[in-house]
Amino acid sequence: MTDTNQAADGEELPHLLLVDDDATFTRVMARAMGRRGFRVSTAGSAEEGLALARQDVPDYAVLDLKMEGDSGLVLLPRLLELDAEMRVLILTGYSSIATAVEAIKRGACNYLCKPADADDVLTALLSEHADLDSLVPDNPMSVDRLQWEHIQRVLAEHEGNISATARALGMHRRTLQRKLQKRPVRR
Repeated sequence: MTDTNQAADGEELPHLLLVDDDATFTRVMARAMGRRGFRVSTAGSAEEGLALARQDVPDYAVLDLKMEGDSGLVLLPRLLELDAEMRVLILTGYSSIATAVEAIKRGACNYLCKPADADDVLTALLSEHADLDSLVPDNPMSVDRLQWEHIQRVLAEHEGNISATARALGMHRRTLQRKLQKRPVRR
């Protein structure tokens, strides 16, 4: 039986740290990257990710841009302090040229827009240079679509509780109910 930290030939598997507050995404991506030959650690926040990285410095890291607490952009230089050779990918559903440029300036090897599958992540992690022309899609999500997805995410975090979601979003409960009654906005 092969140790999960080692490949069949006895070499240690490359260590990948996934930091994203979307538990479902993290679980699916961790499983997929494990099948692609990585030893994967996962964290739901920047603070938890940094603590894991200090215990076992990863070779690669995939960081969500927007999370509760510190963002992936804040965590990025902290990880590079542990190992300047670490390849770090910023992954986001809220892509913009400004955040793409900032991520690359802070040391990210690449920047990728969600939705992204494991093959996209692997390609972005292993590519020699970030393709600045493709960092932000030609047709990014509209502001209305971003708002809709953010509302849905906060609603899921509050287990469908409208009042708690409205408080977290800083809006009136009735306003939130009206927004939820509308169909999802097109991308």
